[in-house]
Amino acid sequence: MPRDEAVTPEEYDRARRLLMRRDPILGVAVKLIGPCGLAARQRSDHLTALIGAIVSQQLSTKAAATIFGRFVALFPGGEIPGTAAIDALGDEALRGVGLSGQKVGYLRDLCARIADGRLQLDALDALTDDEVVERLTAVKGFGRWTAEMFLMFRLHRPDVLPAGDLGIVRAVQNLYRLRKAPDAKRILKMGEAWRPYRSVASWYLWQTLRKPSP
Repeated sequence: MPRDEAVTPEEYDRARRLLMRRDPILGVAVKLIGPCGLAARQRSDHLTALIGAIVSQQLSTKAAATIFGRFVALFPGGEIPGTAAIDALGDEALRGVGLSGQKVGYLRDLCARIADGRLQLDALDALTDDEVVERLTAVKGFGRWTAEMFLMFRLHRPDVLPAGDLGIVRAVQNLYRLRKAPDAKRILKMGEAWRPYRSVASWYLWQTLRKPSP
């Protein structure tokens, strides 16, 4: 299967077996944690997922969920019908649900790029990982980390390793008992053993921060 295609449920099981075989240290955690839950975390569509990414920046999960809930409540049925409906809302309404002025600007830029065709959401599924990153990081407020989260949790790409993510850094340091926090270069080198399922490995690394390390 080409590595830029979405991972299937059956392949998550294959990924677990590969990680346990290739990396004994991570493998113990994989066995302890159980089936991969990557597929369970996603928004209903690409636009909603990207808006959720804007809302969640620099916020706790709980605070982000509260603001996102207020945002979708602005629309009939609690679903975002499209960029035109967002454009019809004034900045005051968007600020009223808890969005900062900066995030309102990010949201406006996202909608503008979708409306004029610079960002074609329907085309993202067919693009390579690198192409998706290129398209999304052109949007104001979207860095590489946001694009990587979209690849992993929305497009279900199997081989993404967000080496700059603080959770990944902390998990690797704890699990492998490293004296110092590893830099991105070291994490990427360690991650060679996890190919072509680095997304799955990343998910398990995050889970080790929630459960006692083996």
